Amino acid sequence: MRLAFYAPMKPPDHPVPSGDRRMGNLLIQAMERGGHQVEIANRFRSRDGEGDRRRQARLAHIGTARAERLLRLYKSRPAGEVPQLWFTYHLYYKAPDWIGPRVAAGLGIPYVVAEASVAYKRAHGPWHIGHQATLGALSQASLVLALNPADVEALPDREPVRLLRPFIDVTPFRLAAVNRARQRNRLAASHGLDPERPWLVTVAMMRSGDKLLSYELLAQALRRVTDQPWQLLVIGDGPARPQVEQAFAPLSAEGEARVFFAGESALEDVAWQLAGSDLFVWPAINEAYGMAFLEAQAAGVPVVAGRSGGVPSVVADGDTGLLTPAADPESFAQAVRALLADPERRRTMADLARARVATNHSLESATGQLDAQLQEALRRGPVPQAETPADLDFTSKALLYVPDPAPKSET
Repeated sequence: MRLAFYAPMKPPDHPVPSGDRRMGNLLIQAMERGGHQVEIANRFRSRDGEGDRRRQARLAHIGTARAERLLRLYKSRPAGEVPQLWFTYHLYYKAPDWIGPRVAAGLGIPYVVAEASVAYKRAHGPWHIGHQATLGALSQASLVLALNPADVEALPDREPVRLLRPFIDVTPFRLAAVNRARQRNRLAASHGLDPERPWLVTVAMMRSGDKLLSYELLAQALRRVTDQPWQLLVIGDGPARPQVEQAFAPLSAEGEARVFFAGESALEDVAWQLAGSDLFVWPAINEAYGMAFLEAQAAGVPVVAGRSGGVPSVVADGDTGLLTPAADPESFAQAVRALLADPERRRTMADLARARVATNHSLESATGQLDAQLQEALRRGPVPQAETPADLDFTSKALLYVPDPAPKSET
C-alpha cells in the first residue's frame, strides 16, 4: 500500500529530538517493515502554543493552500504513484491537521489518525479554532489509532478506535543489556560514578512546562532519600538546563557528588547508559506514556514513575516497576527507597521488564498489528465528507486577514 504520512506537530526529520519525533519515525519504520511505501506528504507545522487566534487562522490558511497544491500534485501522477491512504500522526487542538482531511477527501482515500486527543475545555477558549478543526478531522477518520489508552474516553464515538501499544526498536537496548558489567565500567569511566553505589538514571529533555516540573519534583523526592548511597545520571539537555541544575544543586550542597549531567546523547549511547544503571526514575507529570520508560525496561532497568496519562500502559506496577500518585514527591521517594533497599527485587523486575517490552512493545510486534489495522481502514474506505460547519470555515478573507508576516517555522 502506498501511504502519505503527515505529522502536524513535528515532522519525523525535525532537527530537535523528542519522543514525538521518535514515535513518528517508528510508525514509518513499522509501516515499511509491513511492506508499505511511505512518503512524508508535507513538513508544515501547524502548532500554535500561545493560543493566538490570528496565528491559528493564518496557519489554517497556509495549511489549506498546501493541501490544494498537494492535491494537484497527486492528481498529476500516474495512478500507481498516488497514495491509497493518508496517515496523520499526533493530532490535537494546538496542532490540528489542515492538510490531510482535504487531500484524503479530494483523492477519495481513507483518512487515518494515530494519537489523537480531544480537550473539550478548549472548545470556547483561545484554541477554539484548533479544537474545532481537530473534531472536524476526526469526523472524517476511517480509523483512529490510540497509543495512549487515556485518550480513548475523550474521543468522539462516531469513528472506529483501535488501540496500538506504544513501541520501540528494542535491538540496541537488548544488545546493551547483554553485558551489564561492561556498561557499568563504561559509565564509571565516562562520568566518574562510584561502582559501589546504586545508580539512578533519568532521560528527558530540559524544557519549561511539564518536563521542568518533573525534574523539580524528582529533585524534591531525592532530597528525601539522601541517607541512601545512590548517585543519579541525568541524560538530556535543553533551554531549561540552568533551572534543572539549580533544582538538583541542594543535593550536592555538602560536597558529595550525587548528580551527574551527561547532556544530550545519541540513541546508541542512551542504550548502554541505561543498561549500566540500576533504577530509572521519572515523575512523569502530564506524560502521555513516555518512550523512555520502554527504553529503560528494554535495557533491563526497573522503573519508578508517576502514575499519569498512559504511563500505567507501559509500566506494570509491581512487576516491572513502581507507580506512585502523580506529583507526590513523598510517595515517589518511598518507592525509590524501597527498590534501592531490595536488589533482588530489582533484578526480578529487570527480567520481567525486558520480556514484557519485547513481547508487547517492540517494533516487531507493532508491525503486524499496524499492518492489519491499515488493511482494515483500506477495506472500510473513506468516510463520506460532510459539509463544513460555519465555525470550521476558515476561507473567509475577514478571518484570514493577518497583517503580520508568517513566522519562518510555518513555511
